[in-house]
Amino acid sequence: MTELLAGPIADRHAALQASFAAFGGWDMPVSYSGTVAEHTAVREAVGIFDVSHLGKALVAGPGAAAFVNRTLANDLGKVVPGKAQYTMCCTPEGGVIDDLITYLVSDDEVFLIPNAANTSAVLEALRAVVPDDIEITDLHREYAVFAVQGPRSTDVLDALGLPTGMDYMAFDDAEITVDGATRRVRVCRTGYTGEHGYEVLPLWADAGVVWDALIAEVTARDGLPAGLGARDTLRTEMGYALHGHELSVDVTPVQARSSWAVGWDKPEFFGRDALVAEREAGPARRLYGLKATGRGVPRADCTVHAEAGGEQIGVCTSGTFSPTLKQGIALAFIDVASGIKKGASVVVDVRGRALECDVVLPPFVEGHV
Repeated sequence: MTELLAGPIADRHAALQASFAAFGGWDMPVSYSGTVAEHTAVREAVGIFDVSHLGKALVAGPGAAAFVNRTLANDLGKVVPGKAQYTMCCTPEGGVIDDLITYLVSDDEVFLIPNAANTSAVLEALRAVVPDDIEITDLHREYAVFAVQGPRSTDVLDALGLPTGMDYMAFDDAEITVDGATRRVRVCRTGYTGEHGYEVLPLWADAGVVWDALIAEVTARDGLPAGLGARDTLRTEMGYALHGHELSVDVTPVQARSSWAVGWDKPEFFGRDALVAEREAGPARRLYGLKATGRGVPRADCTVHAEAGGEQIGVCTSGTFSPTLKQGIALAFIDVASGIKKGASVVVDVRGRALECDVVLPPFVEGHV
């Protein structure tokens, strides 16, 4: 059995009596005070997540941005230096190796944040076609990542002198003074919760002191540390994709309603021909949201049917109890041939029990990014 990797502040999580679970090869905090309390803190006040397990990599050299734009799906030419962009690394068949964030530093420097378990696969795909004068460096353990999310997130960063005035998906390099020493951090106006928030990236070696400074300001504003449990309920309420569930090498951006993150006018990127063909022909399945109308919670891998006992027409990819709506919700792929669309009703088989659900288009709740 492969030993799980530990993040830079595992001791802090243990001191907070966090529960842990394996995620992407890492030993991750799932919850501290309870998923519902942590979820509510993010929606109503502020929460802080340690997501240092996320990958980090640097693509640097003459024309690095142009190279990234020839490979990853979204059009990096639509943003300027100082902006980040959600994108995908696809297979030749159009499946998604990973969805990730690119930070455009300059024409010759792009910083990548892929998902932890997929970092090596993304870098392998890029290295297979990289020009000799461009270097791709794995920085997985060089930087930590802390997500400060919620309506009071700006107050937290302001109290520490960190930048907060950026537009959504913009980033800025800054310094924070803690314990009498100045630490370098990168701050990006983004997150995975649907709330106004920031991701703060200190050096791995500085993670402990930066976390201590951030969490002190978070708790001073009725906020909480939050784990993977709340991260999942928050992102599911927003309909945000999780790789391995709504996206995978067997799922395309067209099927997952992520076509907005594809630079369709670009002449070249991984999987372009297959994706253009699928877009023109129409996908065989599409992602929808499901809202339970009765008592019960749909879960990943539950089958979807047009009626109780009827033929399977889809499958849930994620499912949870929504702390905000106080009802079960799910994301599911539904076969286009079934004719089921937004506004219809379906039945989800939850361990042999029929759960009626309304078909909707996410998000399930209003976001405030």
